[in-house]
Amino acid sequence: LDQYPALTTGSLFLSWSLLNAVFNVLNKQVFHYFPYPCTMSVIHLAVGVTYCSVCWAFGMPKRVPLSKELMRLLLPVSFCHALGHIMTNISSSTVAVSFTHTVKALEPFFNASASQFLLGQSVPFALWLSLIPVVAGVSLASLTEVSFNWKGFLSAMTSNAAYTYRNIVSKEAMATIDSTNLYAYISLISLFMCIPPALLIEGPSLVKHGLASSVAKVGIRKFVADLIVVGVFYHLYNQVGNNTLERVAPLSHAVGNVLKRVVVIVFSILVFGNRITRQTAVGTTMAIGGVAFYSFAKAKLDEMKQRALLNQKH
Repeated sequence: LDQYPALTTGSLFLSWSLLNAVFNVLNKQVFHYFPYPCTMSVIHLAVGVTYCSVCWAFGMPKRVPLSKELMRLLLPVSFCHALGHIMTNISSSTVAVSFTHTVKALEPFFNASASQFLLGQSVPFALWLSLIPVVAGVSLASLTEVSFNWKGFLSAMTSNAAYTYRNIVSKEAMATIDSTNLYAYISLISLFMCIPPALLIEGPSLVKHGLASSVAKVGIRKFVADLIVVGVFYHLYNQVGNNTLERVAPLSHAVGNVLKRVVVIVFSILVFGNRITRQTAVGTTMAIGGVAFYSFAKAKLDEMKQRALLNQKH
């Protein structure tokens, strides 16, 4: 693999996009007979933690010891990851997958706002202008989306905010731990954070009739198999995504994020046959196109800043 770095990186990009698309499709299919997003969040993370524990047991990779300092860095990252994951599942269980990911295309807007107003980092005016088609596209898609409801929309928006803050506070942790161990610990801590809301919000309904009703619809064997498979795909797409981003430059990162979003939206429309209006299609295209333009512009600016710093050092 070291002899063919371009092939390796390309394969990771493709795997990341496909795993993410398959996860979203399978996850939505499970929601059709098991509509419990908080509990599903726990299951996703529990399967991932089991997977990581087996890998650690065989030294693939070697586990990095969990120190107090590392724990201090991981707690806020894990909280944001847990919140973002639950909110994404609530949105996916409520509205069409394609619409959830159209709303999540607003993530660059949240990133720019956080950089400008929370971190005090000046965002160029050109980047703010590039976000206009993103906001306009999401607004247009929301106004005409057949499956629109406020719960699904606001959950996706909350997920954007949570993942934005997660990305900001995770930078310090990434400087001290590799991406595979980092995501394994995030999964473990997030799992414990997701259990209380799942028990409080959905526990009584599950015990009373939800679990029995879901098993009656598909059978215990398929029910358990579906939950395990969806959990594996959830963990793998996140893990491969982290491994991919560790290898690539900002511009390639931008391409991958846009590609992933497009693949998920197209897959979900093809599989579920979601009826979308012409305005929804136009709005979705505008939003994704705006994300692509913003991501490429930001990546270029980041590269220019890095080159300027290197020139100053030399």
